[in-house]
Amino acid sequence: MTTTTPPPAGPQGIGQTVRSDTQRSPLRDFLRTETASAVALIAAAVTALVWANVAPGTYERLWETPLAVELGSVGVDLELREWVNSGLMALFFFVVGLEARREFDMGELRQRSRMTLPLVAGLMGMVVPVLVLLAFAAAAGAGGGWGVAMSTDTAFALGTLALLGKRLPEALRTFLLTVAIVDDVVALAVIAFAYSSSLSWLPLLVAAVIFVAVLGIRRAGVRSSVPHVILALGLWVALLESGVDPVVTGLLLATVTYAYPASRTDLERTSGLFRLFREQPTPELERSLRQGLATVISPNERLEQIFHPWTSYAIVPLFALANAGVHITWAGFTDALTSPVTLGILIAFVLGKPLGIVIGAALTTWVSRGRLRPQVGWGAVLAGSSASGVAFTVSLLIATLAFDEERLNQAKYGILATIPFSFALTWLITVAIRALPQSGRARALMGTGESIIDLVAPVDPERDHIRGPRDAPVTVVKYGDFECPYCAQAEPMMRQLRDDVGGDIRFVWRHLPLDDVHPRAKLAAEASEAAARQGAFWPMHDVLLSHQGELSFQDLLRHAEGLGLDVRKFQRDLRDRAGASRVAEDVETADRSGVAGSPTFFVNGRLHRGAYDLATLTESVRAAQERAAIAGR
Repeated sequence: MTTTTPPPAGPQGIGQTVRSDTQRSPLRDFLRTETASAVALIAAAVTALVWANVAPGTYERLWETPLAVELGSVGVDLELREWVNSGLMALFFFVVGLEARREFDMGELRQRSRMTLPLVAGLMGMVVPVLVLLAFAAAAGAGGGWGVAMSTDTAFALGTLALLGKRLPEALRTFLLTVAIVDDVVALAVIAFAYSSSLSWLPLLVAAVIFVAVLGIRRAGVRSSVPHVILALGLWVALLESGVDPVVTGLLLATVTYAYPASRTDLERTSGLFRLFREQPTPELERSLRQGLATVISPNERLEQIFHPWTSYAIVPLFALANAGVHITWAGFTDALTSPVTLGILIAFVLGKPLGIVIGAALTTWVSRGRLRPQVGWGAVLAGSSASGVAFTVSLLIATLAFDEERLNQAKYGILATIPFSFALTWLITVAIRALPQSGRARALMGTGESIIDLVAPVDPERDHIRGPRDAPVTVVKYGDFECPYCAQAEPMMRQLRDDVGGDIRFVWRHLPLDDVHPRAKLAAEASEAAARQGAFWPMHDVLLSHQGELSFQDLLRHAEGLGLDVRKFQRDLRDRAGASRVAEDVETADRSGVAGSPTFFVNGRLHRGAYDLATLTESVRAAQERAAIAGR
């Protein structure tokens, strides 16, 4: 990992963007955590299998141990396995719900029309496997377990793509994640209404009142965790007493936990609070600073940062440990080979699930006459759909609710068997895609769907400062600050990027002077515009970034002289602030495009989220090149 030296403490350190390979987008963080957690999940499942076969008595005795939590005459008494399945798993669904909410607020689904395709694909990816399972199990009297075939295990699915799909587009992971969220949400509703015990209406009314109270304190801006935790626990207990499986608590709370990007205005206000605190480190100012920092990052992102590692590396593996233990006997194994429950689950997931997703995506594309199509190619859709044919977490949860002991063991055989079979099918598909000619492979992976354009002001060759071929298929827009050290450090990388991708790229500079932390940045930006009036924007751009300690008025005049400019005209334009309106226009487009700091990059109009190291940017640019090549055919 390479990092730059962090800025010194104090006002100059606020608002700067540190270049680091560890800096990633929220979605990239989510995907990486889910992928790595698949290893922990497999380890826990294997441990449960070994434990259940080496010492089956101790395995069952432990998880059937009663555990009561009492407060006076009121309490909750559940078996240890139930505490895991209905208690800790509520946190798992909370994290799933947070990601769904963030995609809805900030991700691909912020354009509501884009919800249609993954919604239909997700629903068809549940309907088809449910019908397959019913075709096998209904005649054997096991049709009541139809819900087992609904939900993909996100961790295993993303882990499969990570292992087999190194060159698959990241948009596929977003597509798969969205589909997985759809069937998790629907499966949770099925648990609540189809697999819960008879409902008790008074506790259900209490739960509704508590949920309204949660909405009230969030609308009031209460940020203290204490009232939120108390209300969450009250909601969980009320749902438990009502007969609804309380795991839905997590999803309910997540749906009202909004996500929003950090705004430049909030960052500037917080940097001002920091300066005040540095001058007067009083408890009152420290409290104001903490409150200011809390408003910059959305509750959604802060809570996911806290809970996601716990759910991925502790709660879901613990769930696997508590539920994946199957006492394997030869008789049980041979029965499972012919059991309609086992075969139905296996075929429903490995074949039915990908078939349903592909049918749903194709049907949406056909009905919309191509206006709604996957953001990846159909080969990638097929690979992602096959990776989704793995059952575990939610399927095990529903199986424990739907089946008795014998049928439950048969269901567990089928659920566990989906893991290697789904992996093998995905491997075959990725091998077939890699065997295609380069042009066919690019089309199969990238597709022709239009990406979301984040850059609100398109590049205008008559206005924008452009370096590189005017008709280049890839455009990288950089919002920068001439006093920001990380903007300067990015410049050699930009030149290397141009060389690495064959020069088939153009760069655009737009101004974003962070004048609250870089007091000479706005003057430097206006100096570059004064130089642009003499056709020397890029020479001045290079000088300013390579001499960031020399940005005073006299320094700027000296730079102009060194570049051979008409110094008197340059000085007049600088004093008259002839470029101020142009700089202000760039700042305004930055705000409208959701830019909070510098440097910020857009690749063909799409905000580059995460690290801006050379490897990551090169990957984004190459993907844009491939898309441009496909669109040009």
